[in-house]
Amino acid sequence: MGSGRIVAVYGAYGHTGRFVVAELRERGHVPLLLGRDRDKLLALAQAHPGLETRQASAGDPASLDRALDGAVAVVNCAGPFASTAAPLIEAALRAGIPYVDVAAEIEANLDTFAHFAERAGAAGTVVVPAMAFYGGLGDLLVTTAMGDWTAADEAHIAYGLSSWHPTAGTLASGVVSGRRRGGRRVRYTGGRLEYHDDALPSLEWPFPAPLGSQSVIGEFTMADVVTVPSHLAIPEVRTYMTARAAADLSAPGAPAPAAVDGRGRSAQTFVVDVVVRSGGAERRVAAAGQDIYAISAPLAVEAVDRILTGRTRTTGVASAGAVFDAPDFLRALSPRLSLHVPLGTRG
Repeated sequence: MGSGRIVAVYGAYGHTGRFVVAELRERGHVPLLLGRDRDKLLALAQAHPGLETRQASAGDPASLDRALDGAVAVVNCAGPFASTAAPLIEAALRAGIPYVDVAAEIEANLDTFAHFAERAGAAGTVVVPAMAFYGGLGDLLVTTAMGDWTAADEAHIAYGLSSWHPTAGTLASGVVSGRRRGGRRVRYTGGRLEYHDDALPSLEWPFPAPLGSQSVIGEFTMADVVTVPSHLAIPEVRTYMTARAAADLSAPGAPAPAAVDGRGRSAQTFVVDVVVRSGGAERRVAAAGQDIYAISAPLAVEAVDRILTGRTRTTGVASAGAVFDAPDFLRALSPRLSLHVPLGTRG
């Protein structure tokens, strides 16, 4: 349990930030509510009496230093992360505390590894980017599927979403990423990222029951192409998205997620199906749950718990699968996430 430790949440009033605040409280931590908008912070505090709010801006280092005073860790939930990740990591390094974010932006995550690996390692602290549904969960699943393999030929991560009602933050982050890559698409092949303009392929993906075979968009590239290769020797990492979810995301005026239960989760369900191949052997593992934004909260908070209790494998900038015991981490999420490991797929 959290034992009353103060964990700062930047962007606490955002859609994912609210889930993280609730998860921290449930686990016995004391969330410190941070963000740029004072009125939104105060409104959130009314729903969580007794919690402190501190206004801070990513563009004002002094305000970030004041905001993190007394915190034992920080979770960054405020996108676009191209603007917030570096300033928050800098502030966390100055404060000497670990940093976790929920960034799905490929370029922002690349920046974190490129710019902070040496400094975070020298400081002996932990920086975990993409500790969320995209990037973190896929990395944990691929790492689990790898088992005792030290290398593989290819990893495939298929996202089976029933629908995708994006938040305003998701849409804004997508615009920033699109601009940074000049409107091109990205793939991870031959051990490196490539940018391209050709059309995305469509194919059928055999998801486990009860979802079954679904039409997916191939090379619908997500943050897994940063997290997985950061520590696993896999030269081909490909991600897929169910066609109907991809259509939802790009639809004009797509509605935001609507709560259907007491936790504030939407009715959206998901299956993340991972296949890893090496030579003629194949290993497979899948995870299923409800609401891709809501599941990011237990992922991020479990990461904070493990960092603060010393259950880590490395320091510096590291993805979920590198810094944590992946199978054990996934088992810890069993109340919110169901795992499926088919018989006969272990190589």
